Amino acid sequence: MSKYSRLALSTTCAGFGILLGRYYERNNGQYRDTSIENLGKSSLTANDFFKDNESFGKNQAPISDTVRSFLPVSTVYASTQISRPPNRLQEILTFGVPSFDPLRPFENHVVLYDRRNRVPHWVFEHLKKEHVEKNDKVDRKSSDFTEDQAIHPFFRSTNADYKRSGYDRGHMAAASNHRHSQKAMDDTFCLSNIAPQVGKGFNRDVWNDLEKYVRALARKHRNVYVCTGPLYLPRLEPDGKVYIKYEVIGKNNVSVPTHFFKVIVMETDKGEFEMNSFVIPNQSFPENTPLKNFLVPVETIERASGFLLFDGVPKHRLKTINGKKV
Repeated sequence: MSKYSRLALSTTCAGFGILLGRYYERNNGQYRDTSIENLGKSSLTANDFFKDNESFGKNQAPISDTVRSFLPVSTVYASTQISRPPNRLQEILTFGVPSFDPLRPFENHVVLYDRRNRVPHWVFEHLKKEHVEKNDKVDRKSSDFTEDQAIHPFFRSTNADYKRSGYDRGHMAAASNHRHSQKAMDDTFCLSNIAPQVGKGFNRDVWNDLEKYVRALARKHRNVYVCTGPLYLPRLEPDGKVYIKYEVIGKNNVSVPTHFFKVIVMETDKGEFEMNSFVIPNQSFPENTPLKNFLVPVETIERASGFLLFDGVPKHRLKTINGKKV
């Protein structure tokens, strides 16, 4: 058998192996379903996009050489391009790329889920007046906290993790921000949108006040964009050293954030933008604590979280940040 015949045979075997592996993942692991009709209830990872041209269909643009360079040898070189040797990156990643944290699109919010900590990295919302207005057809009491079936079982949080933990199941995208449909409200009770929060004095008080403030802004502005998430901030300990320490709860070790952030961008009727950014420690506060006490520069949140936030807002149209003219 010639060298090329042997290579073609091994390529065919590799291809069947890949197809069988993908079939198993899609049929035995619900978290891997990335079909268009299940987009709203499945997780999207970077690996889901690392596919060869034919998997996109005839109407899709060809995959670029840049993206192709991330593909393992088994899916690119060994399939058809016998005359084109693999680059070094493909050789290193022959057996796949370690999976990425999943992006979870829901009906009216988007979650980037943190599988290590079993809470969101961040949650994004786009709110208008019609999303937050009272709706008799939508009942919060009909919504139940549920596990996110799109997340691999290794990395999910469960209701059992929160039971008798001393913490509330705190929403990142607030349920009452999504009153326009029962489905949108139900989505906010998915545990991928939840993080452990102190109950009295925080989740039921100052955090609730901040959520009400967001809805008030949505009623008076053309568009409101909100990014919410947890933070794990360092603290100076008695030994003079700085540590990042936080509790974990449940058998899945769900992380309890030390702080939470919320960044709000409002678009006015003139097409101008205003921004407010808050960081609140995950602890009890006295009733009616002013929200202005928690205003911080957005750069503080970006440095602590590792994310650039709203960097796509046109700078020349951003008029105020935390109430101060830019």
